[in-house]
Amino acid sequence: MDKNRYSISDQSIRFLNKYLNSFSPTGYESEGQKIWKDYISSYVEKIVTDLYGTVVGIINPNNSPYKLIIEAHADEISWYVNYITEDGLIYVSRNGGSDHQIAPSKKVVIHTEKGLVNGVFGWPAIHTRKSLEEKNPSLDNIFIDIGAFDKKEVEKIGVHVGCFITYPDEFFIMNHNYFVCRSLDNKIGGFIIAEVAKMIIEHEIDLQFGLYVVNSVQEEVGLRGAKMISHAIKPHIAIVTDVTHDTSTPMIDKKIQGDIKCGLGPVIGYAPSIHKKIREFIIDTSKNKKISFQRLVSSRTGTDTDAFAYSNKGVLSSLISIPLKYMHTTVEMVHKKDVEKTIQLIFETLKGINYSQEKFFID
Repeated sequence: MDKNRYSISDQSIRFLNKYLNSFSPTGYESEGQKIWKDYISSYVEKIVTDLYGTVVGIINPNNSPYKLIIEAHADEISWYVNYITEDGLIYVSRNGGSDHQIAPSKKVVIHTEKGLVNGVFGWPAIHTRKSLEEKNPSLDNIFIDIGAFDKKEVEKIGVHVGCFITYPDEFFIMNHNYFVCRSLDNKIGGFIIAEVAKMIIEHEIDLQFGLYVVNSVQEEVGLRGAKMISHAIKPHIAIVTDVTHDTSTPMIDKKIQGDIKCGLGPVIGYAPSIHKKIREFIIDTSKNKKISFQRLVSSRTGTDTDAFAYSNKGVLSSLISIPLKYMHTTVEMVHKKDVEKTIQLIFETLKGINYSQEKFFID
């Protein structure tokens, strides 16, 4: 095997497993961020955390005026307790883009000051439903049952309006090639940028710029963490990694969503916020290093790329995405080869920028 080619190690899989299984709902990312911070600390010279919990690992922080960010977001979608009935049933509101249609019969965990409380999204049995009056799951009718007799018992257990709710589903590998878990959107991005930092150190790359490895909070509610950290760091370049839809599965219109498939490599984005200069350099790097890739067009990326690009006086920004199946469900899936190729591509891009600084950092 080519020693310069990245391959996921057993140690890295252990980190990924621990990281994915942690709870990191938007606004409450600290548990996952601690795991990520502990892992990356071996591969960076300095770590800083901002007021809302974005974590930044820095390589070469003081020896160059130029700053390059590689970034992912750390938060996962979740629910809030919104209303408790007198019969002890719990109605919810979204924290991020949680999918109401997958909720019925799912197990949940409610986070309280007294600890974790188990529950389920209940749903009327098929025997009791009238076929002509079938209702689809919606925010108006999905509810959580924690086995309480009434509202007083719910409150005694420690559940109150404002408690956040997560799914407990855990990471596994399917058919040797697919990573499956909730929160792959976008903890797989956090894994990728941590592994890139690891490669920089292991290959003893002498960076001529400051590399800021950023795991941002609150992307799912409006790119909030990226907006804050971009103003704090004031980078010259931002390379963002996030997930995008695998469109090979049923009920997705490729004419609208593009033609993207897991296993065929990272996805290089085209959008107004994505600067041609850095995008074309990434494409050239892919071709030169024989890393297969896919292309995707969007009017807005909906990712932290948009936040970085239009911050400060403008930041040279790009997006490298991972094809993902079943986004915002508990069985999100990514292909191992896509993850490895994305890590390799970002690493090779950073090396190329390092040796071609005048293309990017000199006015």
